[in-house]
This record gives sequence, structure tokens and C-alpha cells, in this order.
Amino acid sequence: MYKNKKVSVVFGTYNEADSIKAVIDGFFATGFVDEVVAVDNNALGNTKEEIAKTKARRVLENKQGYGHAYMRALSEATGDLIVMTEVDGTFEPNDLHKFLLYSDDFPVVLGTRTSRAAIWSGAFMPWSVRFGNWAVAKILEVLHNGPTLTDVGCTYRLLDRKSLEDIKKYFSMSHGDGKFSPEMMIWLIRKEKRVIEIPVMYKPRVGVSGYTGSVWRAAKLGFKMLPMIVKYRFIKL
Repeated sequence: MYKNKKVSVVFGTYNEADSIKAVIDGFFATGFVDEVVAVDNNALGNTKEEIAKTKARRVLENKQGYGHAYMRALSEATGDLIVMTEVDGTFEPNDLHKFLLYSDDFPVVLGTRTSRAAIWSGAFMPWSVRFGNWAVAKILEVLHNGPTLTDVGCTYRLLDRKSLEDIKKYFSMSHGDGKFSPEMMIWLIRKEKRVIEIPVMYKPRVGVSGYTGSVWRAAKLGFKMLPMIVKYRFIKL
């Protein structure tokens, strides 16, 4: 609970069995989290068993994809403040404090992993990936008259209940894949939400990523985002 507002933390999981329990426990340990929704997106290994060791609520989503998992997670959340994250060990649960403080003034708070001072040694954020996230974010910012943006792919973000309800109707427009992150950003900006971006700690991942993990895969996803970002410029929401 934060200032009488229920806080939900939500995520999708596919290949994070080795880190998921520690991350969930870390969020509850902050003392602010009332609910954790863990969406099992056909997860590998003993993910189900690891979730069962925590206070998180497990939900199964059979439609494979980053977007499908997070749209389901957002739909299941019951909080007044909803925090999206990943459970691969790259994000720091204690950064939740920063998101909550900014939520006093902004209904949408986006994280950015592109601040060099916050990138830990060994984290997958080489110069090319950092520049790519920044460049695509700037294209989104300019095309959609957004706030200052520097990271198009950071999952760690907060939105309030009204903002979530305002964009749920657009879920059917999404392909449910890795392009969901900027897609969601566009929906929120186009709905004229007050959005701010804050730096978050970015640590080495535990295990192997299904979307990034190599410069080539990260670049491929970034190039796929561009046509979608341009397309939305001409779609009436």
C-alpha cells in the first residue's frame, strides 16, 4: 500500500525460473506491494514450482509472446497503481520507491536503462544497444509529440488505474509480440497522459533472454518497431 493506494506488480515469465522467486520476494520486501501477478507464458523449467514458493498469484497465458503476457498481466491486476517489471534479475525491486514517489505527480512513470551511471558491469547494454533504444525512442517522441524519451524497450514502468483503463480498449490492436513496449507508450502518450521517464538500475540477466541477449536480436527487434511506430502516427485512437 502506498498512500492508501493498492500497489500491484505484474510481469510475464518464460525463462526466468532461476531468478523469479528472489525477484518476487524482493518486491514484497519493499513493504509497499499488495499483489504480485505472475503470468506464466508457457514458461520453461520449474517456474510454476518457484512461483508457488512465493505470495504471488500465478496466471497461465497460452498465447505466446511478450505482449500477450503483459496484456494479460495488466488485465489481471487489481491495484490502484500498477507496476510492470521483469523477473530476470536485471531490475532492482528497491527502485519501486522511485516510481511511487513520481506517481504523486505523474500518472505514468517510465523507466530508462540508458543512463550509463545506472548500468551495472556485465549488464547487456553495449553502446550499440543503448544507442538503438535511444534512437527509436526519439523517433517515437517526435512522431507522437511525446515527453523526453530515451529507452523504447524498458519494461519497468508504473501507471495508475485510470491510465490502464483508458488503454485497455487498444489491446486488441496489438500483435502481442516484442513490439508491445513502444506500442503501450504510444497509447499512453496519444491519450494525453502526463508521462515522465526516470533512470533505473540495470543489472546482468540471470539466464538467457528470448528477445535480446545479442546485438543482432536486439537490432532486429528495434527495426521491427519502427514501421509500427510510424503506422500509429496515422491511426486515430
